[in-house]
Order: sequence, then structure tokens, then C-alpha cells
Amino acid sequence: MTASSFLSSTEPQAPDNLIKMGQDFGSPRVAIARAGAPLPMQAAKEATEADLMIPVFVGERDMIEAEAAKLDWDISDFDLHDTTGEEEAGRKAAELCGAGEADVLMKGQLHTDVFMKAAVSRDAGLRTGRRFVHIFHISPPDGSKPILISDAAVNVEPNLETRQDAIREVSDLLIRLGTGRPKLAILSATESAIPSVPSSMDGKELAEWAKDAVPEADVSGPLAFDLIMSPDAVATKKLTADPVAGQADAIIVPDIVSGNALFKAFVYIGGGCAAGVVTGAKVPILLTSRADPAAARMASVALAAIKCALPK
Repeated sequence: MTASSFLSSTEPQAPDNLIKMGQDFGSPRVAIARAGAPLPMQAAKEATEADLMIPVFVGERDMIEAEAAKLDWDISDFDLHDTTGEEEAGRKAAELCGAGEADVLMKGQLHTDVFMKAAVSRDAGLRTGRRFVHIFHISPPDGSKPILISDAAVNVEPNLETRQDAIREVSDLLIRLGTGRPKLAILSATESAIPSVPSSMDGKELAEWAKDAVPEADVSGPLAFDLIMSPDAVATKKLTADPVAGQADAIIVPDIVSGNALFKAFVYIGGGCAAGVVTGAKVPILLTSRADPAAARMASVALAAIKCALPK
């Protein structure tokens, strides 16, 4: 047996309920930074045709029009802002969102660091005083209950304040998704607060803080992964009184390494579809990747539409 034997052969599918929920809200205007490349244009076309978004193209006009022509897509009715290079495209797209001319900021063909630098710039007008937090919404192949993970892509070693913002943002998104009372688990390697395991001490402190700060959710920690996911493990360890253990809606991770590994395990081993959105800014931010399948890109746009919650 090799490591690849663990990989799922399941083709990720965008969850129908998430797409339908996204369609139920008004289609947001999505500013695509440096749109003139195959992946962002294909994603934009599919999401536009699915009534999930209205594209606002930013980038080199000739490249955008050439990619649209390859897709036999008439984009003459949509706004197009002609820019040169990654930095100008990122800056212009962010400024459009800051000025209220677009509702979602989406990464196209440019490096993530350039894109995020433009998003966090004070000149862009996207800062709200809250920390930027990345949230993954991961749906299993059978379409059953998803799980959310924060933060697996933006904050490398989030301090307590950043994780407090993550708890608030994840709870808010779950409520928007229809979860009556969100259940959030604080990940560690143990269910006991042990000084030699700093994440466990943080988990206890965050759970205590959330009792008053996030009264609309149940937040429990520290919890090891088995106690987050497995009702059998919860029963064996006699933690059935914990309202989150074994039935979590979301996982708050201690650092980007654990979050990134966890999300990729759900995707590559579990066959899940991962939609991702950055919250905490004036508008939702989509950090699309070249490795994202079409289903994940579509689901991400739907998630952003739900986060916008524009009336239809």
C-alpha cells in the first residue's frame, strides 16, 4: 500500500442546496482581479450562467476578451476595467469593492500575496476593524451535513483575538446558512487543558470567552479531532454531555498548518467539495486556486452570495 491508496477517487460535486441557497439571494457583482485567464473566466461564465453572480472584469482587456471568445461568451453587457499587470489589477478590483461598485472580490490570475496586499491596503477601503478570516465550507460526497473550518489559508499563527473573530465569523455564516444554533469545536490534541499543549489551554480560554461573547452558539474546547467528529469516540470517553462533541458544525484550528492539512484531508481523502471565503472585510473575498476543481469554484461563489445576503 502506498500513500496514494488513501486518496478518494470521488469527483467533487458542488452541493445542490448551497447553490440553490446562493441563487435565492440577489446575484452579487463580483470584481475579478486579473480575469484574463482560462480558470477565472471559466468560473465566471459558469457562475454567471447559474445566476450566482454578475462579473466585473478587471485586467488586460485584450486577454479578457480573448478568453471570453474561446468560451463563446458575449461579455459586452458587463463592466470591464482595463489594467496592466498584477498589482494594478489587484488594486483596482479592491478599490471597486471599497467604493461600493462591486459586492465580492475574487482572485484571478495573480499571486495570492499581491492580491491580499491590495485587499488589506487602507486605500482600498475594505477594512472594517475586524480581522480577515478564511473559512472553508466542506460538503461530503453524499451531500449530507457540511463542516466549516477556520482558518486554513490566511492567518498563519492566529492569536486569541484573531480566533475570537473567527468564532464570531463562523457562527454568523452558519446562521446565514440556516443552522439554528451553531456548534463550534476548538481543535487541539486533547480534551484536557494541559500547559504543555498550548492549543489546549487556548481552547479552554476561547470556550469560556464564547459563553458570553457568542451566546447564539455552543462553543467547546479543547477537543481532539476524534471527539469532534465521532459520536462513538465521544461515548467511549464519556463526553456525551458536551453539546458540541461528536456533532460539530465547525472547527476552529490553532494554526494554518493544522487547518490546511485538515481541509486537504477532507478533500483529497474524504472526497469533499471545499468552498472558501475570506470574511472580516467590507465584502467577501474569494481566494480561488489553480488546484480548485470547477465544483469548488462554483460553491465558493454561492457561499459569497450567501454571505452578501443581497435581497432579490
